[in-house]
Amino acid sequence: MESVAAPETVTCRGERFRLYLDEVTIARRIREMGEQIAADYEGLGPPILVGVLNGAFIFTADLLRAIPGDCEVDFYKLSSYGEKKVSSGAITEQKAVSADLSGRHVIVVEDIVDTGLSMKYVLDQIAARGPASLRAATLLRKPDAAKVEVEVDYVGFDIDNLFVIGYGLDYGQLARNLPAVYILDDEGGAGV
Repeated sequence: MESVAAPETVTCRGERFRLYLDEVTIARRIREMGEQIAADYEGLGPPILVGVLNGAFIFTADLLRAIPGDCEVDFYKLSSYGEKKVSSGAITEQKAVSADLSGRHVIVVEDIVDTGLSMKYVLDQIAARGPASLRAATLLRKPDAAKVEVEVDYVGFDIDNLFVIGYGLDYGQLARNLPAVYILDDEGGAGV
């Protein structure tokens, strides 16, 4: 399958978005994160990545492939956005992890950490299952949007408090399939 460069602008739900992070930049950073994870877990046995659906499925797959050596994967499914641009703050669990996490090295993988509420929820749920270790990874983090303090061990990119779509991130379930990350055209952020 031939790779096609991401367009500079896209329209979603009648709003115009512009390119913020291109595929090359994303892929390079994920490779670096995969190498760091491999180094951190060397000699500990294979970690299990727990992706948070729906948004993190693309990032989880790419991060999994970027980690040299063995690792496993499972998923949580949460909802906190619906069709809005801002998290409602109410977290609904729609699917729990089915793997036994007791005594395992677990890395929770999110597409974006903004308020921190979803990541904190998943970390608390998994911590109660007795993992050997528990870390967090995210493609994007919005430090200025944080409502709760949550430690994220592996961060792809820190970004301003911008509304982003693409690469798994949606706007009312649309735009997840875009190969890059986009921001609203009228928002002031420059690409990372």
